Amino acid sequence: MPVRTLMIDVDGVVIRHPQGLRWDHMIQADLGVDPARFQSDFFAVHWKDVVNGRADLRERLALALPGFAPHLTPEALTAYWFSKDAHLDEDFLAQLAVLGDRYALHLATVQEHHRAAYIWNDLRLKDRFAAIHYAAAYGCGKPEPAFFEAVAARTGHAPDELLLIDDSARNVEAAKACGWRAGLWDGTRSVAEVVAEAAG
Repeated sequence: MPVRTLMIDVDGVVIRHPQGLRWDHMIQADLGVDPARFQSDFFAVHWKDVVNGRADLRERLALALPGFAPHLTPEALTAYWFSKDAHLDEDFLAQLAVLGDRYALHLATVQEHHRAAYIWNDLRLKDRFAAIHYAAAYGCGKPEPAFFEAVAARTGHAPDELLLIDDSARNVEAAKACGWRAGLWDGTRSVAEVVAEAAG
């Protein structure tokens, strides 16, 4: 079957820091937060539940912040986080828009509810894509087969009518294993070339 919908990853594809830096590279200087403690006290403990929709981001931050950043509220930290992790790759988006006459354009991403809403509404990606599919909404994320199966079911398309563009080789292979078509995005080729090769 021909490809009907392009499923586009967000972090590393649509959102890419222009210098290739992490969003939190200045968090200690800006907010007085040790990034290593942020990882060990929050992400290692709480992130799996948060990103899979089993817990609220700000509620879990409220539990973790007293241990490594008692001077911050969950709202202050997420405002900083989301604003620093919001560099849209306008060249990628412009190339993708050219393909919008041939394919429906959707997002397929591993996000929790708050950042998914920020990406969709505040960054106005809702003006460029027809839908967003994200981990917390389905209770699972890439590269789990359940994510690809749930997204295909929501669209009503056969798996091989969907084509994922992702910067993770693991996700690309997982999508293919679920019957999707998929191409790896590393910025060295045009979007059209990646799509044409993946579409076969």
